[in-house]
This record gives sequence, C-alpha cells and structure tokens, in this order.
Amino acid sequence: MHNTCYDPTTDNTDTSPSVADPFRRRLLSAAMLAASGVPFPALATSAGRASGALADFVSLAISTADEVRLPAGYTANLLYVWGDPISDGPQAKVDASDNAAAQMLQAGMHHDGMHFFPFIEHGKPSSTHGLMCINHEYTDDGLLHTDGMHDWSAEKVAKSKAAHGVSVIEVKQDKGRWQVVRPSPRARRITADTPCRIAGPARGHAALQTAFDPRGEVVLGTVNNCAMGYTPWGTYLTCEENFNGYFKGPNNPTPDQKRYGFTETGFGFRWHEHDVRFDLMQHPNEGNRFGWVVEIDPWNPERAPVKRTALGRFKHEGATVTVAKDGRVVVYMGDDERFEYIYKFVSRDRYVPGKSDTTTLLDHGTLYVAHFAEDGSGRWLPLRHGERYPDGVLDAAHGFASQGDIAIRCRQAADLAGATKMDRPEWIAVHPNSGEVYVTLTNNVKRGADGATDAANPRPNNVYGHIVRWREAGHDAAAKRFAWDIFALAGDPQQADSSKRGSIKGDAYGSPDGLWFDPSGNLWIQTDVSTSVLNKGDYANLGNNQMLVADVKTGETRRFLTGPKGCELTGITATPDGRSLFVNIQHPGETASERSDPTTPTAVSAWPASQFASAIGGRPRSATIVITRQDGKPLAG
Repeated sequence: MHNTCYDPTTDNTDTSPSVADPFRRRLLSAAMLAASGVPFPALATSAGRASGALADFVSLAISTADEVRLPAGYTANLLYVWGDPISDGPQAKVDASDNAAAQMLQAGMHHDGMHFFPFIEHGKPSSTHGLMCINHEYTDDGLLHTDGMHDWSAEKVAKSKAAHGVSVIEVKQDKGRWQVVRPSPRARRITADTPCRIAGPARGHAALQTAFDPRGEVVLGTVNNCAMGYTPWGTYLTCEENFNGYFKGPNNPTPDQKRYGFTETGFGFRWHEHDVRFDLMQHPNEGNRFGWVVEIDPWNPERAPVKRTALGRFKHEGATVTVAKDGRVVVYMGDDERFEYIYKFVSRDRYVPGKSDTTTLLDHGTLYVAHFAEDGSGRWLPLRHGERYPDGVLDAAHGFASQGDIAIRCRQAADLAGATKMDRPEWIAVHPNSGEVYVTLTNNVKRGADGATDAANPRPNNVYGHIVRWREAGHDAAAKRFAWDIFALAGDPQQADSSKRGSIKGDAYGSPDGLWFDPSGNLWIQTDVSTSVLNKGDYANLGNNQMLVADVKTGETRRFLTGPKGCELTGITATPDGRSLFVNIQHPGETASERSDPTTPTAVSAWPASQFASAIGGRPRSATIVITRQDGKPLAG
C-alpha cells in the first residue's frame, strides 16, 4: 500500500482450521456477515453541513498540523502503539534500545490493515470486547534501532524481522475507555520468522522447495503485510505486498525475477547479510515463497498461518471476501504496482456455515483476472491450466505446466490472458447486498508515457488516482461478466490544468487508498500521498493525508480526519454497534527517503507523544486510535 515503497523496476509497461468451540464460531460468522451488509455510495455536490447518516458531522478543513484532527463532537484515544506489549511483555524503551526478543512481544512497526473480531457474549456479538488483528507492513530502521543501520548486525536483522508481520491482541472497553487486555491467552505476534504452512496448487511445487524446506510445504515468515480481508468463518487474511524488496537478487535477474521486481539491492533492508534465506544467489526459490494471501485463525494461537496459493502470487494489496448467490466464496484482490491487474478467486465449493470444511475452502477454485472494455463492459478471464487465449495457451509450451505454475507466475499468466493494466489497484470494498464493487487506483505518473491511456485509466500522468466501480452480471459475485464506470477522479479543483481537477464535488483529495463500507452505507476513503510529494507541487493544496466519508443518501464527500505530518491513513474497522471506530496512523514523521536519521528521530514529527500524554516518546510511532462520539451515539453504524 505504501506509496513509495514499491519498486519501479517491476512496472508492467510491456504493451505486448479446527476450533475449540464450533458453536461459538458459527455465532461469530453470522454476526460478521450481518455487520458487513451495507449500501453503496454515490458522490455528488457538497457544501456546508453533511446530512442524512452524517447529520452531525461538519467537514474538516485541510490541515498540515502535526496532530490527528476530528470534527467537533468526536474524540480520539490511543489504543495500540508501536512498542506496546501485546500481552505481558515489556514496554518499548524511549531510545529504541529494545532487543529482538522484546520486539517479538511488542507491537510491530507501521500499522496497516486490521479487523475487529467480536467475542460472543450473551448470545450476541460484543461491541465492547474482541480480538484485533493488525498488520505491520515494514520498518524504518532509522527509528527501529538506537543508531539506525550503523554497525549492522544479526541482532538488528532479527529485530527488524520481529517488527514485521501481524499482531493479534485482545481489546476491551471498560468504563468507556478501550484498552489492550494484558495478559491474554490469545495474544500473539506473527513475524518474518513465524512458520507458515503452504496450501493449494503450489504446495510442494519444485519452485517452492529450498534447502531449508525440501518439500516446499512450510515457509518461515510473512512480510510487507499491507491490506487484508476477513472470512465469514472468522479468520483473518493478511496480504504480502512488496515482498521483493527484502531480497538480494542477482546482477542479471531472470525474466521471472525481473517481472516481480527482484534487484541486486532490493529496498535496502540488508537482511541477506545475516539471514541467507534472503539471498537469491544462494537460495533462488525463497522469493517464490512470498507474495501470497495468508490466512490466520485469531481464535486459535496454536494454529499456524497458511499461505493460500490458489489466490495467486503478486503484490497483494488486500483480499476482500463476499459470498456468491450459490454460496461459493469470492475473494477480490488488487496487485499494487503500476500497470498491474485486478483479480478475483471463486471457490469450487460452497460455504455452509457450521458445515463446510473451511480449512480447505480457499485451496480449490478458479482464479480470474479482469479485462475492462472501452464500452463499459468487462470480463473475468480465467487463469486456469489449459485455458486458450489469442496470445497463447496456459500450458507447458508457454511455461505453465500445472496450476501451481500459474499460481507462482500469476503476473505472467495474466499478461498472456490479456488483462487490463491498471493504475496501481489497491483496496477493494464490496456492497454485499447490491454486489457493487469499488477499487482505489492510487496513482500512476507513468500512464501515457510507458503505457497508453484507456477508458478505465483515462488520464496520462495520473498523479491523483481514481476510484472505479463495477456491477457483476446478475448481481452475482461469481459472474464472468460485469459492467463498470469511474466512480470518482481524484484531484485538486484549484489546478490550472483541467485534467488534474478531478470529478470530486465534495472535499478534494488525492491518492485514494483505503476503502471501507460502514453498516450505515457510508464509504470511508483513506489517502496515501507519498511523503516525497506531500504538501508539494501538485499536492500543495491538499494538506496532510486524510480520511473522508461519502454519504449514500446525499452523495456528499466529507473530510472526517486529518493525520499528523508524514503519516498515511490506513486500516479501518468498527465494533458491531458502530460506536467505536478503529483507524491506523501509519509512519508519522516519515521522511522522503523512508528511512529516518537516528540522530534526529523527531525531525518531522513527534506524534503521538506530542498529542497524547500516555504515549511513549523518543520517536514518531505508528498507532491504532479509537474514535468515538462524545454523545455516545454510533458514528459508523
């Protein structure tokens, strides 16, 4: 998701679980499905006070302040900050002198996608007690270690790996205040060293076999965990995005390595210097073991995460789950790279609450990639072994000897199928009643230079991004055809260049990223403007990154939250009653290079300690905040 963490060398510009209490799980699943059914929004003119579902919400002004700002009548409190103990571990030290063992017991860096899973209390889903799964996308080693990357060591690599992955924490509201439950038997950290099972068509494939795992069945760790999804059966889907940047590649990468962006330098994490798994010269297959959707059972700490290879290998931004008319499970996914694709997976088997074998449901089915036609129609192209397309067949003669090959070389299969190259597909939000689907296309400044414009990606030098929506044929998520249109072109109405003004008639924004529907039918939009351009050039008038709301009845687009300096807004979930909204503030204080100077860690921002007295200081820290209305009414439901 992060705007500048991707590797431009991969731009596709070539224009050629078992549970202890099954009854409790069934209750949880029903509650989650009921909470997710919401109508879709439409954007229209806005002025003054919002109305309808947001009657008491007055739009915020653009801000460049180093703080979280909310409309009058709303309050934000800290819940979970980088370095906080997940259970009974140590609190982080101000100078970041904690070791890797301590970081394993603490919140990781750079909070991203997340979801709230309610406990069932008195037969109903609780809005005051639950488990929270939170992604930790990547690390800023200038902040993670007291002296940054000076005197690089095995210990520093271990700490960096420990700060990646996912947190599972127990949270509870007591006397109106949310807090992490400590200790908790369900709390755990999943990191870049956690054993993960491999399942689906690529399990055991020769390209996944290594010296450490000759069978190709177990991989250590998950990295660059960006957006996410959750299933009707109560599990969490975390998504591996820019995995290529952790590896040292060869001087002359193979075509497959180049297609996925492996380079000799990577993103400068330098893990390969003390963990040979990340040196592709020594272990060339290790890179194939990342880039997957990983399923986690938050209710069962003893169950290993599972990499679901049937969902394809690419830079996964999210995995948004819905259910087709016949009960099959559908997962929508974006590949966050310039000129990459939008996918969906349709399970072979139906989901029957309380009866289906959900431990294998995501291992069998058909993976599709989207083609957006110029006339507003669309097709889902099956990436199925033996499938014939004008440019070739998905068979051994074209490098795809099995479905496992297609899963591992998913981008190449989509290339052959003739999918539409999009402007960085990110979060996807589904209206489960209407079947309408929305996707953010964050930006693509190379559009028109390295790849021609098209109806779905109409702007050259697309600095602001846009949102596309589609309607599946027959309102069935498993359909093979759809109709689409552009929901909104982001932009700045003050721009002299009319192509950069956008089509937004509410509050202006650029680089849309996170998307989420609340139970009242409002669409929440989060932005990720790169710190290299934030408040500069084309973004000079748009302020810090922000979160907006589109009202379904009035169509108004409203600015609800502005973040501190250098941050990204990402991750959003709510309690079933809508009275508590959880939002992540990622990488406050980030520099344009994405690695801070350890001698001046608060040069850009000191948030959250600068705003919240309870926060540990010393460094800017990613954090989960809880937003409530002061009058106690629902704000998202």
